[in-house]
Amino acid sequence: MSISLGSEGNCFALARDISCEAALRLGRAAADVLCGKKGGRLLVGTDTRRSSAAYEAALTAGILSAGKDVTSIGVIPQPAGAFLVKKLGADGFIMTGDPDKDRGYCGFTVYGSDGHRISEDVSEKINAKLCDHSVKSEMFGNRYIYADGISEYIGFILRNCGSELSGLTIAADCANGAVSAAAEKLFSALGAKVYLLNCDPDGDNINKDCGIFHMEALADFVRNKKCDLGISFDGFGSKCLAVDEKGIIADGEKLLAVFAKDMRERGVLANNSAVISASANLGFSVFAGENKIKPVVTKAGGKYITEKMLAGGFSLGGEQSGNIIFGDIRPESDGLLTAVLLLSAVKRSGKTLGQLCSVMERYPQVAINIKISDKWREVWKNIPELEELIEEKEKELGELGRIIVRENPTEPVIRVSVEGRRFDAVNSMALEIAEAVKRLCPVH
Repeated sequence: MSISLGSEGNCFALARDISCEAALRLGRAAADVLCGKKGGRLLVGTDTRRSSAAYEAALTAGILSAGKDVTSIGVIPQPAGAFLVKKLGADGFIMTGDPDKDRGYCGFTVYGSDGHRISEDVSEKINAKLCDHSVKSEMFGNRYIYADGISEYIGFILRNCGSELSGLTIAADCANGAVSAAAEKLFSALGAKVYLLNCDPDGDNINKDCGIFHMEALADFVRNKKCDLGISFDGFGSKCLAVDEKGIIADGEKLLAVFAKDMRERGVLANNSAVISASANLGFSVFAGENKIKPVVTKAGGKYITEKMLAGGFSLGGEQSGNIIFGDIRPESDGLLTAVLLLSAVKRSGKTLGQLCSVMERYPQVAINIKISDKWREVWKNIPELEELIEEKEKELGELGRIIVRENPTEPVIRVSVEGRRFDAVNSMALEIAEAVKRLCPVH
């Protein structure tokens, strides 16, 4: 059985065909690479899916058989594990589960001793050792249990960004995931009245019709209970989205705009900049220009946003999915941290979340995928008629719109994406370009 890396180069994603044997090999390989020749210790944490206990045991067996120690931190939000790896002085941290998928899927996310996800170079080294039977030890490591992880993590959030939130009524959708054990303690400590939704994991209901991918029920609850706002997490607790007092969903880019404006006004937005992905809605750049904030663009994905922030010394970055990163506090996205800072911004402003989110207008986007024959791959870029059509439509849109036409690197598909202020114009342009691609690059 082979083990493949995930799209960001540091998540060993095995989908539905994972075996405990494969998990054991991953534990042994990761221990060898991250801990080095002498001694060492890795942390292992899990989300709430039923399979996590078996995979944790297999990972642990692999690490111990490599002669390294293991500290089990149990069911815990992924950001908490990344925080603990530095606090406890471990050589790395492995999280089992999957932030977005239901109970049928599983993967492993690996962190180094610095609390950052491992680099692609380290991933490749681990990959190379997965089937290396020479990775073994004459001595077995020791296994320890650390039961104070969630309390330490909550204390960290309260010390670094906690503010008194009495008077706020919120609803929190925990996705029946890893934040379930931490959310009530955290929000109660801050003084907010909180309704907990989907906070009863049973091993099978993680991310099932709940969390950031299913926010309709949360929106209804906020409206019916007249909450100030609602917040929603993924199964790992690394992402956070929100709904305002009217039940309108605020995606990651809207939240990023709220944070950027708040931080700039308080003088804590480093370089008056925010790091965003290349696929970010054009509305964010318009908002940034109106508020003297510089958008710094990088590749899509939390990994690349973190790298750009570290390289440039930026204090804020994020993307639409709910990955929000506060570089002065944590090096990676943290759902509970994001939620607390959002509540603090709302309380401090004296405004509703809806009013705060109104600073950014989301521009309509239309994306169409067109299948082409292999013979047209790369060739389509040099078709004069298609080039002229795209240039013509770009001129029509002007600075308040953009057109991206690109080929999928893994399959013969061209994606046409058009963004602008008016949906009817955007939709018409996308359809016209898509039809031209179909006509000029026929499948047969």
